[in-house]
Amino acid sequence: MDLITIHYFWQLFLFMAIQLAAATTSFVIAFLIVPVIIKYSLQKNLVDIPGRRKIHKKVTPSMGGIAIFIGFFISSLIWIDIQSWGTIKFIMVALSVIFFIGVRDDLVPLRWMIKLMGQIMAASLLIFLFDLRIKSFYGLFSIFELPDIVSYLLTYFTIIVITNSFNLIDGLDGLAGTIATLSLIAFGVWFFLIDDFIFSILSFSMVGAIFAFLIFNWEPSEVFMGDTGALVIGMMLAMLTIRFIDLNYNLPEHYPYRFNASIGTAACFIIIPLVDTLRIVLLRILKGQSPFKPDKSHIHHAIMRLGMTHSQTTLILAGAHLFYIGLALIFHNFSERYILTGVIVLSFVLSVTLDRLILGRLSPKELED
Repeated sequence: MDLITIHYFWQLFLFMAIQLAAATTSFVIAFLIVPVIIKYSLQKNLVDIPGRRKIHKKVTPSMGGIAIFIGFFISSLIWIDIQSWGTIKFIMVALSVIFFIGVRDDLVPLRWMIKLMGQIMAASLLIFLFDLRIKSFYGLFSIFELPDIVSYLLTYFTIIVITNSFNLIDGLDGLAGTIATLSLIAFGVWFFLIDDFIFSILSFSMVGAIFAFLIFNWEPSEVFMGDTGALVIGMMLAMLTIRFIDLNYNLPEHYPYRFNASIGTAACFIIIPLVDTLRIVLLRILKGQSPFKPDKSHIHHAIMRLGMTHSQTTLILAGAHLFYIGLALIFHNFSERYILTGVIVLSFVLSVTLDRLILGRLSPKELED
């Protein structure tokens, strides 16, 4: 090997070690903090009470997201080069804003309008200070360039939808954390392969913290992440999704890690929250109900009606999530229209099949209970 090759492999090894170190650091921090949060929450009665639309049967601390955020935040600052802090400071500020909104909502529930305004504020920091935007339709519907106003509105919409779609699936022991971990690993590995090490470290820092949380969140759960964790992770995934779409599309055409379908691939990486959100909105509208009316028509509710436990349901949905990610990898050379069409058709067929197997046998009263 010549010196250039040796240097390249040394650099590659070094950067891989940094990703592992970032995940390990956040894991250790979160693992040490979660038991403290559980004990303090029980002492101060900061708990989630079982109720009519809730699956859990016991009083459970609900602010585990604090440990996730602290572990992620500290690990990111440690392992991202200090010269890059100017780049990530707006990301950290935006996530901090959404974190404190989540903490406030877990302590004293906020009205939906206040939560939405907070999300818009955090999104504004990413859009205007970090310049995180959907800048075109990337060839979808043969549309490329977008007017600035459309670009801004579409980015706001995307961030808010993804953030809240992830929050909606946080209703089962281990589910939200497992799905988030799979999505973050997919994004983190891809960012690493294209040499975007800042976003790779951000992804793996979050993975480590969530993995530590899952040890206490697996059935039977000792703690929930609450809005504190779900909103932060949701906004993180929204940011990674937009970043992925824009960077992937602008890679050279024959770049080895480029996907021909930027939007379709990103959808596969976060598919379960997206499908679940669209599904419940459509079901409620078809029933003549408000799309914001809470009920038990989520995918995980339906699967549990087959007699599955929390753990089994989580593993089934994790398997489905991995299946979509696998499809994106296998068909990476297919164009946007084929990937998106395939994702939409497959998701529709699976959703209708599930509804006919489970929800179709239940009365409206049973869906609400």
